[in-house]
Amino acid sequence: MNWTFLTESHTLGILIGIAFGVAARIAMLQTDYRQYPTYPHGKIIHISLGVIAAGLGAVAAPTLLDKNYTAFTFLGVAAQQFRDVRNMERQSLARIDEMELVPRGTTYIEGIAMVFEGRNYLVIFVSFLSSACTLAFGWYGGALAGIVALIVAIRFKSGKSLGDIADIEPAEVRIDGPDLYVGDIYIMNIGLREDRRAIVQHAVGLMVTPRSAGARIAITNPGQRQALLHDVSSVLGLYKDEGEPALNPMCRLNMNEGRMGVFLLPYERDSEKAKEAAKRVPVLESAVRLPKESAAQKSHGEGGRA
Repeated sequence: MNWTFLTESHTLGILIGIAFGVAARIAMLQTDYRQYPTYPHGKIIHISLGVIAAGLGAVAAPTLLDKNYTAFTFLGVAAQQFRDVRNMERQSLARIDEMELVPRGTTYIEGIAMVFEGRNYLVIFVSFLSSACTLAFGWYGGALAGIVALIVAIRFKSGKSLGDIADIEPAEVRIDGPDLYVGDIYIMNIGLREDRRAIVQHAVGLMVTPRSAGARIAITNPGQRQALLHDVSSVLGLYKDEGEPALNPMCRLNMNEGRMGVFLLPYERDSEKAKEAAKRVPVLESAVRLPKESAAQKSHGEGGRA
């Protein structure tokens, strides 16, 4: 590849683009209660990929300015590499999930892998925009554009959480004979007296009430429910060991009203902490549905208005 078209202004644009691109990747990289990415090696991997993505985005602007369209096609190769990163994340998390007491589930894993691929594209966007504005308006224009693009990237780094689409409140956990209930929702049958004693001492219940038809469909998704159980158990711990299926956290629906009862067995019996942890559970993209946008719903609504 011929890089003789690079001038001093091009070099400045590339450097500013790389700087803002790397800053965007660092800002979007966070090790939280899910312990992913791991520290420090997981972060090193993703920051290194962020540097590569920032370099690709920063160099794309001067290649377009010089009408060097052949060099610009390497972005297609980069896209394939980032798809491979997504596959790598998916496979790694699937292996880890086999050893979890409360697994993430395949839907959650796919969402995490998709997010890490998408964030590399956000890095390319930030670095390309700041580099292009540096070439067009000088370093001050590039810096301003980089700051704006950085804010946009941080805004789009994550989507809605469960607290945005549903009301979550603590609910009573009760045992009626061998039957376990959260509020008025039946959860399961508990046969062993020792298990019933552990539930009485440690159980926490939550009631999740969707705010719309789309939210109701989202919380019925098995992947979304598994993500809720995994995240809350990660935050509060889990009072169980392997081979104790009666102590597994569980969600059950009231089919008539759409409410969902959540049964949890945390180390720390604190309903308010469980409520706050549940509110922060991400809404999985694969669980989102828009029933009001369907042709059937629209035609039905028009008929009703007529």
